[in-house]
Amino acid sequence: QVQLVESGGGLVQAGGSLRLSCAASGGTFSSLIMGWFRQAPGKEREFVATINWSGGRTYYADSVKGRFTISRDNAKRTVYLQMNSVKPEDTDVYYCAASPGRATSIYARTNDYNYWGQGTQVTVSS
Repeated sequence: QVQLVESGGGLVQAGGSLRLSCAASGGTFSSLIMGWFRQAPGKEREFVATINWSGGRTYYADSVKGRFTISRDNAKRTVYLQMNSVKPEDTDVYYCAASPGRATSIYARTNDYNYWGQGTQVTVSS
């Protein structure tokens, strides 16, 4: 069983930066595909970014490409989401997700993930 705990959310001005962290316990972290999703009230959870085992392969939603960066530190069992040039429309609850998978795989669908964190709120003021 894998437990995920997000941190780093908060209030940030438009154009600013924020870094989210997701610490994992249980399981073999270096063999997990990791992802970030976000969800606004009344809306479906949407994909943000994903990263494979080694961190050598990443994939982003078009809405964040070029502004957000996903990375991981397997020694620290942590995945990060660096958010730059944030916009008011980035305001959401951000969730970390994990799933076993192949070394080169990345997943962009909520149904692909077995484990989820509790979420961290990000609010971008204009």
